[in-house]
Amino acid sequence: MSVSDGLRPASAPLSRLHQALLQGRFVVTAEIGPPRGATVEPIRRKARRLRDWVDAVNVTDNQSAVVRLASWAGSLACLQEGVEPIMQLQCRDRNRIALQSDLLGAAALGIPNVLLLTGDHQRFGDHPDARGVFDLDSIQLIWTARTLRDQRQLLSGRPLQPPPAWLIGAVENPCAAPQRYRAERLGKKVAAGAQFVQTQVVFDLGIFRQWLADVRDLGLDRRCAILAGIGPIRSLRALEFMRSEVPGLYVPEEVARRLRGVPEERVAAEGLALCAEIIQQVRAMPGVAGVHVMAFGWEDAVPELLERAGLGRRPAASEVGGC
Repeated sequence: MSVSDGLRPASAPLSRLHQALLQGRFVVTAEIGPPRGATVEPIRRKARRLRDWVDAVNVTDNQSAVVRLASWAGSLACLQEGVEPIMQLQCRDRNRIALQSDLLGAAALGIPNVLLLTGDHQRFGDHPDARGVFDLDSIQLIWTARTLRDQRQLLSGRPLQPPPAWLIGAVENPCAAPQRYRAERLGKKVAAGAQFVQTQVVFDLGIFRQWLADVRDLGLDRRCAILAGIGPIRSLRALEFMRSEVPGLYVPEEVARRLRGVPEERVAAEGLALCAEIIQQVRAMPGVAGVHVMAFGWEDAVPELLERAGLGRRPAASEVGGC
């Protein structure tokens, strides 16, 4: 991917992930879900496992509306393990005061990347009677983050000194209805300030290919780095959970048939093989800058998956110049 105006920094790169994208290197990010408990040890263990294989890791923010350890705490644990974090921040649980405060706190603590999203509705989670805030949506939050960073001021107009500095990311779902408007929705996020986007897990390559063509037609791939979402399926139980319980995730019938067509003890291996094939195919598509691996509690398999897909270990910080 060529260096775009959306990624080009005013001075130095904002993060190692930013540096890799500027260099046109095919990047790999992964995801870590914080635990349901007052400990960062599971995050530390997963970060150590992923450290040599990814350019950065997402630390999710109460994903699926289930209470977990705070994303900022998990992001700090990743930093301490030498892994660059991408701190997720969603609008469901906070008003604009709290969102701006958390963004400033992330920058102050050295978290170099943020991923901003609206958040799953609370009815999907373990506190369905909780009151959703949704003071801002994801597009407004992205614009807010850019205002804090580039305009050096709060939404109130009050100045910031010093201003924050992080790479701004967004999410998109190519399979969501109506599909013909998904690229235009990404365009709104890019206009608001998104510099990279991670998609929902891709299983239907036909839909993804059409979405990507629409993205290229709008020139968005030259303004924002596109990271295709990838997710290995470990078991038939995980398959059914993804198909019925994960909001916004589309797993086509042909994928289900393929996994059901092998003995149960081979489902995990077949899931990795399928996922590696998808990585190889999306890697060859014009406009794709990298992949984002969502292993759903199977982070230990990520190195094997990347090796199968022909993606080796990531360069050390000294090899990419650091940030």
